[in-house]
Amino acid sequence: MNASDVIVLGTGGMGAAAACHLARRGLRVLGLDRFSPAHDRGSSHGQTRLIRTAYYEHPDYVPLLLRARTLWRDLEADAGRPLLIDAGVVMAGPADCDLVRGAATAARIHALAVERLTAAEAFGRWPALRLPESWDVLFEAAAGYLFVEECVRGHLDAATRAGADLRWGVTVHRWRATGDGVVVETDAGVFTAARLVLCPGPWAAGLLQLPHVSLTVLRKSLFWYAPPSDWSCHVPHALPCFACDTPAGFFYGFPSLDDRGLKVANHSGGTVVADPLTVDRAIDAGQRRDVETFLDAHLPHLGRRLTAHATCLYTMSPDHHFLLGLHPEHPQVALAAGFSGHGFKFASVVGEILADLATTGRTPHPIAFLSPGRFAG
Repeated sequence: MNASDVIVLGTGGMGAAAACHLARRGLRVLGLDRFSPAHDRGSSHGQTRLIRTAYYEHPDYVPLLLRARTLWRDLEADAGRPLLIDAGVVMAGPADCDLVRGAATAARIHALAVERLTAAEAFGRWPALRLPESWDVLFEAAAGYLFVEECVRGHLDAATRAGADLRWGVTVHRWRATGDGVVVETDAGVFTAARLVLCPGPWAAGLLQLPHVSLTVLRKSLFWYAPPSDWSCHVPHALPCFACDTPAGFFYGFPSLDDRGLKVANHSGGTVVADPLTVDRAIDAGQRRDVETFLDAHLPHLGRRLTAHATCLYTMSPDHHFLLGLHPEHPQVALAAGFSGHGFKFASVVGEILADLATTGRTPHPIAFLSPGRFAG
């Protein structure tokens, strides 16, 4: 057996951040992952992720987001390379849609700087983007995108420098709580620790040991399209990030950052995945058709030259909010799961929260609404 202070299962977006924060506090950290660093088998890959503060999903997320931004900037300074780009985010849709209504509510409650525009004003500012005159449009300048793989690598590098023992190619079979700690059984041996942090991503259903929580894994597609060579309206500074809550689905995208072009995806819908290890990663013709129909309506000059594609997995909780806190039956186990396709932007603060929970059993961050025990009964 190998003893550590804390074992972190999963070193993707959340686990890498947890390992970093724990190691920086002087704990002996063992991180275990089935795949290589910053891999593309789960949910923390695909070049970029949106980061917004006027959070339509629930205003209670806003304090966490404000802290997350500070921590991302700290990691960026430590890594010595850009991780968070404030390109701005346009949020648009019919006046009664969840996105516009929820973002406006969060901005009002937390006094966030969000600008309200007409569709004509938005077109005048960003000519690549076409929005119906009847839609409401919000713009948050202090928002943008994270370089997702670079963020994961930044946390892993920082964890290693702080003394964490990170091991890849290790498959976890099971874990159990003991009177004063945990035992983790893997194909590389048995490991023991005083505390366990679970960040299992799409494999959460089999590892959380929460029979009262039903998690669903959805397959999503990310698409990149090359803009016309003589069209400059799709590059950063000419086009912000965007999110559109349309009657046909919730679509989001990013300006063209490299020769792959502009990235677009459908946040809604998706195909249920039975086994994350065997998911079909070929292009989904239906999802591509939906994205290109959106582009026809709202970015008509982009063109349809598909340059790249990726598959991403969403691990959906029953209410689409995170599971974040101590295990209801085992206080020596902290967990983070069920991020439902909108969690990566929180990874920096989730790492801090998990380090709090693993060291003291509590955190000053307001996470009661994300308690893993909320589905019991």
